[in-house]
Amino acid sequence: MSEPKSKMERREFLLAGGLVGAGTAIGAIAVVKDRLPSAPQDPTGEKTVRDLNVLKNLKQQQYEDEHVRMQRELVKAMAKPVEKRHWVMVIDTRKCVGCHACTIGCVAENKLPPGVVYRPVVISETGEYPNVQIRFLPRPCMQCDNPSCVPVCPVKATWKRPDGVVAIDYDKCIGCRYCLNACPYGARTSDFGRYYSAEAAVGAPSGKDRPIDGSAAAQWEHEPNNEYAKSWNRKDHSSPVGNARKCHFCLHRLEVGQLPMCVTTCIGRATYFGDSNDPDSLVSTLIIKNNSQALLAHLGNKPQCYYLV
Repeated sequence: MSEPKSKMERREFLLAGGLVGAGTAIGAIAVVKDRLPSAPQDPTGEKTVRDLNVLKNLKQQQYEDEHVRMQRELVKAMAKPVEKRHWVMVIDTRKCVGCHACTIGCVAENKLPPGVVYRPVVISETGEYPNVQIRFLPRPCMQCDNPSCVPVCPVKATWKRPDGVVAIDYDKCIGCRYCLNACPYGARTSDFGRYYSAEAAVGAPSGKDRPIDGSAAAQWEHEPNNEYAKSWNRKDHSSPVGNARKCHFCLHRLEVGQLPMCVTTCIGRATYFGDSNDPDSLVSTLIIKNNSQALLAHLGNKPQCYYLV
């Protein structure tokens, strides 16, 4: 990378050159914080709105980091009406190193219990010794444009949002698991109310006799998660316990101007996210490449998660 031009300020060069890889509103704001007027912490969220306005006004630089670009495009997309944006994810399988950072980051972000995984990484081995190759395939929900999980729900607890995300209403879901069987990607799991620390406790009962009230769980496991921008408390075996659960592109993070957790935690920079309704967005340039493929496209589900091979 060339040295910054004399007319370019140091903070602008850092932002443009990609030395900021956080990929979140807070990470990008850290670089331009000296542009902001000093203000005390505001628990009402006004500071967050002000910070997002700063990101919205950032201009594209010559050497813009991909994460900074996606962050800028996210803020731009969120300024549009929900029906005017369409979220897609692109995963470059050539960059994925199988570190499972996206899987663990997703578990931590959404406080997922044992047995509930939104983004597993499928490992396959091809060839014969000594010419053996291992491939890694992260598999989030495909957010299909023609989802087979929606019509089979008897209580209409799952539906497709105007922005393309297939969502689940935990208050309506009755746990019939019809949608789990209908999904050809195996992208849905069921929450049976299990706890990590309860299963790891010495002398804890085994199998179906384990306590389901969370009495042996750690304190952090009792904290509510924020899926769909709503606080869900598992106390007394309430929702989302007993419900179908799946990836939702971290909608609660998008609402506050942050990229999905799997995007920010990917150490190989293999995951991209953005608005395909914006022809100038990074994801729009990737999904039209000749090495872009969709998983099980022949089934007609029209998945909105693409893979670069």
